[in-house]
Amino acid sequence: MVCLGNICRSPLADGLLLRKIKERKLNASVDSAGTANYHIGKAPDSRMIKTAAKHGTPLDFLRARQFTATDFLHFDHILVMDQSNFNNVISLARNDEERNKVNLLLDFLHPNQQLEVPDPYYGTQQDFEAVYHLLDQATDALIQKLLHEQ
Repeated sequence: MVCLGNICRSPLADGLLLRKIKERKLNASVDSAGTANYHIGKAPDSRMIKTAAKHGTPLDFLRARQFTATDFLHFDHILVMDQSNFNNVISLARNDEERNKVNLLLDFLHPNQQLEVPDPYYGTQQDFEAVYHLLDQATDALIQKLLHEQ
């Protein structure tokens, strides 16, 4: 899961997916990163931690890190929150195999529409709630897609 700073959207998607994988006893690993280095080592935004906790999704244990080209070696899917971060991640890909791993996360919920997860950072608590519900639906759709690939 990749966004810009790895403190709002991507850690939420990470936490949601981790919780759902654990609940379903699936064998998968999840991580999140940012394309920028603004918040390396920091916990997710306190507003996102609060919003996620309200819905039973812990995030306080996560720490921000920056996406690197070696992530292509460790993950089968690299899911980004918006077009800008998609472009940043694609620019680090060394070949078609790596480029083919990168998708917008919302493509699993709304195929072929290239929709973006809005960044709630400069918004209100309602924006954090809206992103929570959007990513909750998107991670459900992602799990269903991955289960059908097996």
